[in-house]
Amino acid sequence: MKKIAIIGGGIIGAVTAYYLTKANYAVEVYDEGIGQATKASAGIIAPWLSKRRNKKWYSLAKDGAAFYAKFVHDLALDETIYHQTGALLVRPKDKLESLAELAQTRRKEAPEIGDITLLDPTRVSTIFPLLNAQAALMISGGAKLNGHALLIHLYRQIEANGGKIIQQKAHFKKNTTGYQVMTDTTTSTVELICLTSGPRVKELLAPLEYHVDIRPQKGQLIVFETDLATKHLPVALLDGEADLIPLANGKILLGATHENDAKYDLTPTSEAFTNLTQSIARFLSSPEGLFNTPYRYQVGTRAYTSDFAPFFDQLPHEEIFVASGLGSSGLTTGPLIGYLLAQKIQGQSLDLTRYQKPLDTYITKS
Repeated sequence: MKKIAIIGGGIIGAVTAYYLTKANYAVEVYDEGIGQATKASAGIIAPWLSKRRNKKWYSLAKDGAAFYAKFVHDLALDETIYHQTGALLVRPKDKLESLAELAQTRRKEAPEIGDITLLDPTRVSTIFPLLNAQAALMISGGAKLNGHALLIHLYRQIEANGGKIIQQKAHFKKNTTGYQVMTDTTTSTVELICLTSGPRVKELLAPLEYHVDIRPQKGQLIVFETDLATKHLPVALLDGEADLIPLANGKILLGATHENDAKYDLTPTSEAFTNLTQSIARFLSSPEGLFNTPYRYQVGTRAYTSDFAPFFDQLPHEEIFVASGLGSSGLTTGPLIGYLLAQKIQGQSLDLTRYQKPLDTYITKS
């Protein structure tokens, strides 16, 4: 059985490692943890009403949401990590009926959507007291995910299954017996490499003369520490780019920014706080009541391709598997991608074309 190194311990790498160690593979996961998108994120698992035109991406996101039933069962995730509390879509009233129709149509292939309910303004402010009285659409199948808590849980399971978590930055080179993985203090020879390190996939493959269409994007979240009962509140997808994600213990996350020019900069900025809070103030019953509570930042680096679609597969003629480009939907699609990679590494023949363009759309040999 092959010894495997996974460089990148975010959502894809950790899930891949979990399923491989569960199948008794020897796995080493390398990740220094700095700037990791999963660690800094919280996710809304409710992709069904996306207006993105990329049908392959929607198939991946839809099936990624459906995969959570198995994923939650396999890992015994509790409500502090994954909680299906529903999703409120707050939109102008004249758009809600068409959204409800779209939801009814998509539920035929995605029953995970659950109940679809148009809510009057009074009902919305009752369900989510922070919000103004305004109409919304409730999707009962929507869920929230705590990315950091999920990673901690995954790492524990990987180690319990005999895998290793090495919290150092790693690179690799090809040799006559396989691949040599190196950190500042360790060296390991493995037979198979899995690269799941977000935008760093580009620099990791450069020595082998591959060009990767990937770029880093900075994302900032604001975490408000309130005294509200937040555990059972639904997520709120507001009209615009900012959303509210209530986690347990009074935490309410607001985000996230999409900063294309910041590259790997992880410095929290007051501009992020201003932009995010101003974008949602009109939706709140008492904006100052939330914005004046204690808060902190969570900052990470996402990976994007030119067409905003992910890629994941094996490089031709190499024992190297790659996955990147998840963008802001990583917590929805990442677990399914990690599971599929683990299946392919174990030798299963899978057709991934329903989910993505050919791999050479994103990775080319010089």
